[in-house]
Amino acid sequence: MTPVTLLFGTLLFLFLLFVFGFLLSTQPSPQSAMLEQVALERRLRRRALGGDAGSSAFVDWLAKPLGWVRSLFSQQQNPVMVRRLANAGYRQPAHVDIFLGTRLATPAIFCVFVALVIQESLILFLIIAAVLGFFAPDFWLAEAIKRRKRRVDTALPDALDLMTICMDAGLSLDQAIVRVGQELAFTHPDISQEFLQINFEQRAGVPRIESWKAFSERLDLESLRQFVAMLVQTERFGTPLAVALATFAESLRTERRQKAEEMGAKAAIKLVFPMVLFIFPTVFIVTIGPAVIGLLKNIVTLLG
Repeated sequence: MTPVTLLFGTLLFLFLLFVFGFLLSTQPSPQSAMLEQVALERRLRRRALGGDAGSSAFVDWLAKPLGWVRSLFSQQQNPVMVRRLANAGYRQPAHVDIFLGTRLATPAIFCVFVALVIQESLILFLIIAAVLGFFAPDFWLAEAIKRRKRRVDTALPDALDLMTICMDAGLSLDQAIVRVGQELAFTHPDISQEFLQINFEQRAGVPRIESWKAFSERLDLESLRQFVAMLVQTERFGTPLAVALATFAESLRTERRQKAEEMGAKAAIKLVFPMVLFIFPTVFIVTIGPAVIGLLKNIVTLLG
């Protein structure tokens, strides 16, 4: 490794360390404190049940040195990063330190790989690798948030059906939320997290409608916005909530069925392009190729 590469790597590490401190220099918000409280309660519940104890201990052990580095710049975690990681399902305080450490380590790993593989125009490729490595964790986090939104959207009708059953059995809406969050912890852990967070927010004094609106804004799903609007109307006009939940769950399933039928109808059109570009040429070669070769041999024989 050349001295230029070592100098560039050192400067890159110092620059990323400065960026690491800049990202942590913001002040905390009430939302981040709420998310930390939710993560603490969930971790205590998991330890009480004996589940994921080894994984949680490993995460805490891995985040300790990163948390020490963060404490040199700021005593509080970045609330924006806390919120984004919470939307992706990572709600332990240690996850923020691990993610920021990954943002610091990934460019260095990319640059080392480029320095070992590429010999010409090294500085240009090092800059490209550093930029890609710095933004790669953000791209991964955005995709993780999208995947979690899809899982919540898929699990919402089942959760509403279970809420309807709980309310028909005599539970109130708040008790039904807690019960559904506990029952769906294994089959649909994402929506279980959200329901338990709604319960924690209400226990902290947040009004019911406000906590549900925060739920819909947090995930930014059209089905959740419709659900919250239905809850607001039910709360305002005093209509039976169990009937409204059952009707809304059925409408969500109907909408999902219609989307599946739409995707199936579009599949035939989408298959035209790969068939024309990849399948039809090979079929023509297999079927017409021997005849063309025989015809060419006969022409060569006649001309010869």
